[in-house]
Amino acid sequence: MTDTVKTIFTPSGRRGEFPVGTAVLDAARSLGVDIDSVCGGRGICGRCQISVGSSPAVPEAPEHLSGWTDTEAGYRGRRSIVAGGRLSCMAELVGDIVIDVPPESQVHRQVVRKRAEVVDIAVDPVVRLHYVELTPATMEGRSSDLHRILDALEQQWELRNVSVSAARLGPMQAVVQSSDDAVTVAVRNGFEMIAVFAGFHDAALGVAFDVGSTTIAGHLCDLSTGAVLASAGRMNPQIRFGEDLMSRVSYVMMNPGGEVELTAAVRAAMDEIVGELIDSAGVARNDVLEVVFVGNPIMHHLVLGIDPTPLGTAPFALATDESVSGEVGELGIQANSGAHFYALPCVAGHVGADTTGAILSESPHTKDPVQLLVDVGTNAEIVLGNKDRLLAASSPTGPAFEGAQISSGQRAAPGAIERVRIDRETLTPRYRIIGVEHWSDEDGFAEAAEKTGITGICGSGIIEVIGELFLCGVIDSNGVIRDPTNSDRVVVDERTMAYRLVDGDSPIMITQNDVRAIQLAKAALYAGVRLLMDRLGVVRVDEIRLAGAFGSHIDTVYATVIGLIPDCDQARVSAAGNAAGTGAIMALLSAEARQEIEDVARRIEKIETAVEPAFQELFVGAMAFPHASDAFPELAKVVDLPEPTPAGERRGRRRRRNQRVTTEGTP
Repeated sequence: MTDTVKTIFTPSGRRGEFPVGTAVLDAARSLGVDIDSVCGGRGICGRCQISVGSSPAVPEAPEHLSGWTDTEAGYRGRRSIVAGGRLSCMAELVGDIVIDVPPESQVHRQVVRKRAEVVDIAVDPVVRLHYVELTPATMEGRSSDLHRILDALEQQWELRNVSVSAARLGPMQAVVQSSDDAVTVAVRNGFEMIAVFAGFHDAALGVAFDVGSTTIAGHLCDLSTGAVLASAGRMNPQIRFGEDLMSRVSYVMMNPGGEVELTAAVRAAMDEIVGELIDSAGVARNDVLEVVFVGNPIMHHLVLGIDPTPLGTAPFALATDESVSGEVGELGIQANSGAHFYALPCVAGHVGADTTGAILSESPHTKDPVQLLVDVGTNAEIVLGNKDRLLAASSPTGPAFEGAQISSGQRAAPGAIERVRIDRETLTPRYRIIGVEHWSDEDGFAEAAEKTGITGICGSGIIEVIGELFLCGVIDSNGVIRDPTNSDRVVVDERTMAYRLVDGDSPIMITQNDVRAIQLAKAALYAGVRLLMDRLGVVRVDEIRLAGAFGSHIDTVYATVIGLIPDCDQARVSAAGNAAGTGAIMALLSAEARQEIEDVARRIEKIETAVEPAFQELFVGAMAFPHASDAFPELAKVVDLPEPTPAGERRGRRRRRNQRVTTEGTP
């Protein structure tokens, strides 16, 4: 053996020459190779595991590492040593060698975290754990508990200028006094000491919240690995103050102190969700060191305890559009006493942190194709653009897509119709309900449906039945229900017509008013999209992503058929899932992601649809199915679109319909 050995680290490809006997971890650090360690090279944490690899020039040679140490042989840490693995802090270089650093041992490891397509999230949390051994306290020199920790962080981890708030001194002292001169320190952002644990501690957890107006979802994550340990959700208890956001703002306006009630309700729900997550994962609240949340502007303000009433009237002024941080205790959430929270930035009065979370998740700002990102809700958030330019707006779609204003509408729940198909000749329907896997014309449906009943129709079902009726010719391009085949499914409903979807003592009908409610909602969304397209100077979009729970369940073809979204290659129209929640997880796990979305949010151009003169004209054109003037050539490739109804035929049909109503209404 020579006095020095050549070492290559994969997959980084970094290489160097080191004295025989150099610890692999020390060699890696000198080259800037990414190897994780909480214990600082003491063989306690097990995070620095490596294995021996090979290259064309250097064959695999496990014997070029020093022998198995007593520390490795006696290792009983939470992460067992894998077969063929070594602790890089214990193994020493004794010959030319290739060292393979697996993803699990990298600080900035990549984690697959999303739906069908693969998206890498670099795990780089703002909170990191550092195990230190303290010098014994003496009667001489700077022997305070704080300085002993700060000195150890500097000497053992090269962390300088670390600060600590006065509130942390008491808990820190109690831990140090019972620690036998070894502690694990949680440091936030590389300079703020937020917690101290006795001895070696290897649990750092965080919670990501998506605070919606209807539901609140939480995800418990391991900050070191990026693993989602548990997920939980519940209805937003603020619903008792109003179904939609503006009704809650009205409640605050009419009830002094109402914002305090609303804030207390949502914070209590978030704290209860943390409890559920902790119980489910079998971990401790004291290990929760970071919380991130996203939400629409009104939810964002109420979680933070900010009066939301300015968001109820023009100019819809936010208290702040910047990211917000603070201690978790300020939100009434029980966690480690030093835990902090982070709220993603908002964009405008009706485009909130949920939208920036979705942008972070879908990353249109990094791509060449022009992407349309839509979160359909009572207010639809719309983002359009690519890496060159990004625009955002909110459009008032109303609650029709959530079942409100629909005669048999309801929220998505067991028993609700979620899928509909209609025979083109007989107009006979077939449908599926939530909680039953069979279609209504299949064996086993009736028996399974008895348990839930058929209770109504939810948003995805509403879109499909309207789309099917249009394709069947029962609804014309202007949204008028007619009877093209004299089917007993199309019936007189006072002065208009209706379609009977479900028979029985309590039939489920699709009425003319239902169609009008969907027309108004979809026209508002489409007009908002076209407003952004015109501002961006494009006549078509390259891809469409539908975000949120509703966007994940609607059929994209039917969404295009009714003109909810513009024409696009159907292969490039897809659901984005809970993009806002994914963005919250990304911000929880990555400091770089936080910086990225803060930079992007400042560059987004905000368009206020309420004051745009062109919006009303665009809205009128969008009332038709799928649109009064815009072409849908891509949609025509997958469905047979009916011809637009001529104006003269509309007038004639209206007279015939009135005659029919008069005749059938005569005894």
